[in-house]
Amino acid sequence: MIALAMAFATGCFAIGLLLTLWRTIVATTTADRILALDTMVINMIALLVLFGISARSTLYFEVALVIAMVGFVSTVAYARFVLRGNIIE
Repeated sequence: MIALAMAFATGCFAIGLLLTLWRTIVATTTADRILALDTMVINMIALLVLFGISARSTLYFEVALVIAMVGFVSTVAYARFVLRGNIIE
């Protein structure tokens, strides 16, 4: 039963990842692209966690934490660049 739930969750997050990739490509404003990229990072983290659960390895959880930190910093930096024109004051 848990294998079926894992497969369903993986499929849902994979579809979500593809839809946000499409949104990144066809977005009209930069803010839409920033939000789509941030959502892609969240979907990738979810897929890594699900893969870590199915593989029973803690390495994937650590990689998910690193990707979460890098994704947060890059989203903030990109938003600052769009608003102010520079990242570091």
